[in-house]
Amino acid sequence: MKRLVLLAIFAFVVMMGHAQLSIGDVAPDFKLKSTDNKSVSLKQYSAEKGVILVFTCNHCPYAKLYEDRIIALDKEYKTKGFPVIAINPNNPEEFEEDSFENMIKRAKDKGFTFPYLVDDQGLYAKYGATKTPHIYLLKNDAGKFKVSYIGAIDDSPRDASRVKEKYLAQAIDAELSGKEPKVKETKAIGCSIKAY
Repeated sequence: MKRLVLLAIFAFVVMMGHAQLSIGDVAPDFKLKSTDNKSVSLKQYSAEKGVILVFTCNHCPYAKLYEDRIIALDKEYKTKGFPVIAINPNNPEEFEEDSFENMIKRAKDKGFTFPYLVDDQGLYAKYGATKTPHIYLLKNDAGKFKVSYIGAIDDSPRDASRVKEKYLAQAIDAELSGKEPKVKETKAIGCSIKAY
């Protein structure tokens, strides 16, 4: 009996340490270092209609396949009030390619039009992100950023030319037209996060 109680407590602690945000939840703020050596927080975006938060990295093949699509999303939606913020939650001791120095190089080489932050504070766990890429669309609701979509960017991680459903773009377009997204959650497809 004592063993069962201890197992239940352990399971609860593990679940609480990696709780998944739900649709409508207020997103936790953060202050993380960007590849330009500046600190970036969610609060800094309080004048925006929302934010496209992307947990991604350098080494994951899926993350690489989505980079151009993420850049395109930022170019299309930044001017409409939904800029991208990219966050790398991976421990560089697991993958050297995910080091801060390599993040700086990647952002420059790819011409990232958005901040690329290093998550050395476990923010991914507060959001419940498990994959790279893992998307959180945050809507600014009277100064509080609330989750309105979680999951994948679209339905074709391996081939952009075969995309039939642009889940994220459809969710943003719905928010811009004052409606709720029809699809609010999808399964994020990518590499498992190898955190600090």
